[in-house]
Amino acid sequence: MLSVGVTGGIASGKSAVMRCLRHMGGIVFSADEAARAVTGPGSPALLAVARAFGPQSVRSDGGMDRAYVGSRIFAEPAMRRELDAITHPRLLALLRRQMHSAAMDCPEAPLVAVEAPLLYEAGMGDWFDIVLCVTASAQLRVTRLGDRDRLAQPDAALRMAAQLPVEEKMARSTAVIPNEGSLEDLCNAVQAILLRLRPGLQARLDPGETRPR
Repeated sequence: MLSVGVTGGIASGKSAVMRCLRHMGGIVFSADEAARAVTGPGSPALLAVARAFGPQSVRSDGGMDRAYVGSRIFAEPAMRRELDAITHPRLLALLRRQMHSAAMDCPEAPLVAVEAPLLYEAGMGDWFDIVLCVTASAQLRVTRLGDRDRLAQPDAALRMAAQLPVEEKMARSTAVIPNEGSLEDLCNAVQAILLRLRPGLQARLDPGETRPR
């Protein structure tokens, strides 16, 4: 089973690449979803977040107030490091378990993929056979953040600047996938790159499941 890491700048289209991989028959996981799982209501990680960020970091329903915590970590680098120290060991352990379970339970699947915006920052660079870096122009990413998260341009720029420079991610990755066209174009590019890097993968892909519906 091929292991694939997917990274890139915020709003570059990583989730869209994951849709392509899933519809090629891959098993996919997300670092963001893992982070939500390990900081669920009553979890040790959420209790640690509340101690570090104060009671405002927990909503009345017991879940983490991600908007509040997000506003703190993007404005205060020290708080971002604090959050990473709390969540990264737990979410990395969860992702390791998920990948292992996928390999054991579904050996017929062609690939397992993990979407990780902070793949290199979290020390996951050597986890995968292939790392794909998804890219898009800064202006397009700002537009997507405005449409998706209702972020004003200064806030979008702040979030973009908080990540590892995309040029460094590109240099460290196996392949770069531009994402400025249609979903079909993106899926065509993903499949072409995978088959170029691993020609033997063709036999394991279901040709009827290579495009998201």
